[in-house]
Amino acid sequence: MRTVFSSEHDLFRDTVRRFVETEIVPYHRQWEKDGIVPRELWLKAGEAGLLLCSIPQEYGGGGGDFAHNAVVIEELARVNASGPGFSMQSDVAAPYISQYGTEEQKRRWLPAMARGEMIAALGMTEPGTGSDVKAIRTSAVQRDGNYIINGQKTFITNGQNADIVIVAVKTKQKLGHRGVSLICVEKGAAGFSKGQGLDKIGLLAQDTAELFFEDAIVPVSNLLGEENEGFRYLMHNLSQERLVLALRAAASMEGMLENTVAYTRQRQVFGKPLFEMQNTRFKLASAKAQTSMFRAFVDECLAALINGQLSPAVAAMAKLLGTEMQGTVLDDLLQLHGGYGFMNDYPIGRAWRDARVMRIYGGSSEIMREIISREL
Repeated sequence: MRTVFSSEHDLFRDTVRRFVETEIVPYHRQWEKDGIVPRELWLKAGEAGLLLCSIPQEYGGGGGDFAHNAVVIEELARVNASGPGFSMQSDVAAPYISQYGTEEQKRRWLPAMARGEMIAALGMTEPGTGSDVKAIRTSAVQRDGNYIINGQKTFITNGQNADIVIVAVKTKQKLGHRGVSLICVEKGAAGFSKGQGLDKIGLLAQDTAELFFEDAIVPVSNLLGEENEGFRYLMHNLSQERLVLALRAAASMEGMLENTVAYTRQRQVFGKPLFEMQNTRFKLASAKAQTSMFRAFVDECLAALINGQLSPAVAAMAKLLGTEMQGTVLDDLLQLHGGYGFMNDYPIGRAWRDARVMRIYGGSSEIMREIISREL
């Protein structure tokens, strides 16, 4: 019994699970070959109510709480459906617009995002900066009622499909992190271009690209919130973004554990099911114990977030513990599959491969330890 969810959330989970199993799972391998998820899926997800679940209904959202978002995150992670960038849309981009956008901006962008007609991305990471947001070099200067943006972004989820990108820029270079602003750049803006999909070792179906700004012209009205307040906005939302990764890690471990138990029960080794060997049962028991322990912690973090009480340090703990544990647990589960675990035909191999980046993005494990250490 997970007390953080109500009966309403449970009914919503049934809807999400059916959608994932019918509209995503059968096609995900092809999307991995294509390197991108078709836009038609976004329209179907919008129609089914899977996008912007916690955004108010007056702006086209579902009007729920973040637990509804968590249901979507978990159901995708459970089957390792890593391709759709729904989380970037609902859990990252939309909250920035909802919290800091003007009334006109919210009504212009959020309803279309909720319907899946508009796909959003966050342009924060740059070549050479990694997790150091203070070091970004992309600049924006005002000229004749527009911002002129120059710079480059990389590792951008939803980069190729994006119709709108929330771009972190320096509007006052001399002020360092106090000179960062967020500007919404829409597809088709003069001077804005997208690179080809990046050649990654995992998350093969996820649309990830580089973005280029060469004297890109964007109206001043596309500024999100106040000028030079962007760093504060980014730091405020990072706790939620890191909890998303922790939720994904928990559901991934649970889904792959269930999958591996089923595999070992039917796999015959030396004339009997692999499950009957003590080493197999002990490995599975350890995975179950670790996963159950982390699930209790991450549900506590989810409840804290919903109540506005999740601190940056605790969010960093959840992200650190979850992604590190995910790597260890999935590695043990893959080992139980033997050579088949190294085949892309088996879910555990794909999940193991896709999990590696979780210890890097959203703030690397080393950054998480630094944040936690400040509380000691």
